[in-house]
Amino acid sequence: MKYEVIVVGGGHAGCEACLATSRMGHKTLLITGNIKNIADAPCNPSIGGPAKGVIVREIDALGGEMAKNTDKSHLQIKKLNTRKGPAVQALRAQIDKVIYPKNMLETLQKQNNLTILEGMVEGLLVENNKVCGIKLENDEEILSDAVILTTGTYLKGSILRGSKKHSGGPHGERPSLHLSDNLKELGFTIQRLKTGTPPRILKESIDYSKALPQPGDNEIITFSFANKAYYNIEDQEDCYLIYTTPTTHEIIRNNLEKSSMYGGYVEGIGPRYCPSIEDKIVRFADKERHQLFLEPESRYYDDIYLQGFSTSMPEDIQEFMVHSLPGLENAKILKYAYAIEYDAIDPLQIKRSLETKIVENLFTAGQINGTSGYEEAAGQGLIAGINAALKLENKEPLILKRNEAYIGVLIDDLVTKGTKEPYRMLTSRAEYRLLLRNDNADLRLSEYGRNIGLLSDEDYNRFKEKISKIEKLTEELKNTYITPKKEINDLLESLNSTTIKDRISLYDLLKRPEINYSDIEKFVIEKYPNEVIEQVLISIKYEGYIKKEEKLAKKMLEYENVKIPADFDFSKVHNLASEARQKLEKVHPTSIGQAMRISGVNPADISILMIELKHDKRGSYE
Repeated sequence: MKYEVIVVGGGHAGCEACLATSRMGHKTLLITGNIKNIADAPCNPSIGGPAKGVIVREIDALGGEMAKNTDKSHLQIKKLNTRKGPAVQALRAQIDKVIYPKNMLETLQKQNNLTILEGMVEGLLVENNKVCGIKLENDEEILSDAVILTTGTYLKGSILRGSKKHSGGPHGERPSLHLSDNLKELGFTIQRLKTGTPPRILKESIDYSKALPQPGDNEIITFSFANKAYYNIEDQEDCYLIYTTPTTHEIIRNNLEKSSMYGGYVEGIGPRYCPSIEDKIVRFADKERHQLFLEPESRYYDDIYLQGFSTSMPEDIQEFMVHSLPGLENAKILKYAYAIEYDAIDPLQIKRSLETKIVENLFTAGQINGTSGYEEAAGQGLIAGINAALKLENKEPLILKRNEAYIGVLIDDLVTKGTKEPYRMLTSRAEYRLLLRNDNADLRLSEYGRNIGLLSDEDYNRFKEKISKIEKLTEELKNTYITPKKEINDLLESLNSTTIKDRISLYDLLKRPEINYSDIEKFVIEKYPNEVIEQVLISIKYEGYIKKEEKLAKKMLEYENVKIPADFDFSKVHNLASEARQKLEKVHPTSIGQAMRISGVNPADISILMIELKHDKRGSYE
């Protein structure tokens, strides 16, 4: 049997990829080692967080599934950084590890054009550098026009605790032992990466009187712009905050050589921005304590996830470590922490469409590309699925720019800079983060979602209605004036705001930091949804900053529009620095803008390249 698209791996990347291709009308096969592990959350029981939460909103705006599934499946939800500016605000939800995969599997099983199969992929079928299917461990061959690899941590996965190491996936499943060798034979550079997870604690063995409760927000929040809530505010599960102690630090320091990482047993490179607890103690030796969170994993079992306590220490040392924590003196460990190593490809070998440079019609997404996190994986999976479908339709790929989406920043960083450690999305990686906010992901990306056919009529009509109301409220605020009457100036004085001597529009009044929408709402004729008010208020309060970032982004887009031909020969460009020439040949950027972001390529090299492109009739200046 032949399919148009085969997706290998049923994690968060694989789910988004197969839903995208099947919803775009292409006959798709999702093949996974164990159907029960589809959309599994093997590490933290949460979706979202700084930057990551915005990615989930972007997935929703494009017509993906993660946001909707999170809304159906969470134990608690809250908005982070509300005391800070909108550029760093984001949503985070504690998901139920039983319900989340169950709901996602139901969605997949109901999807037209999608077949799910259990099996282990041993290799790819490639002819003339073009993928044409997969080969299973029983030698069965399944043909397809495109393949998307979303293998997670299963490529030669190994579990480590102390000096003990064994082959396996996160739950002890069989890893894929031969696929990465096949990729290496095809010409891919394979690198070894490492991540880890903390212990799980029996809920009833914890003394919560020594922990600080961390409840969900007391207002209804949804990840999806559909704004459909599935929970009661009063029925949310609490998380709890505790801290490491001097005893914890002493135990770790005294046993460093027993950890897999510091004992020299780890081959792969771990994530810099999500380090193990022993790494935190070594790297931040001046810190007296580190915060940890006790997070419920499900309503259906009593495992508590010890967030921030990832370790590869032996089991006996983990007992001492856990029992040194406040409230966990008598805790029972249900599952010991571990590190996991796995193979990944060098992301410099993939295009911005997530199609590989080495094998045509082969796409990759998620941890195989060197990222960490469910959200980063899902975002890549969606883009890989979209672009695989567009490639089969002979259409141009969807390339999200750095000023359009965190997903665009993520992919551009991977394919332009590469990574030698698991990449984690951070707000600081985005130079235009005031444009890439939690509140406006739909305004940025919904038209893309509609144009490629993933955003439903219902969701698109809701989006257009929101746009209409934003425009209407903005006009009303600009055209409604208040005059210097006594009651007006008394109100302004009560808000510690300067009184007025001439009439002023509500729009200009809202530019004052101390004035909120609730202060002037009685002067507005129509009632507007909170999401509309939030959008308008941010655009008014941060108008100057937003325009400044838009101006910078527009300048950078001028360089993005200077295209570099696919077969451009950098070796023939005279006067380029040798390092720049090597980097340019390896990455082969598609535009001057991308070339400017390559480490080792300096402004002088860019000037030389620009001159050469002007003489090359194939170089395009859009």
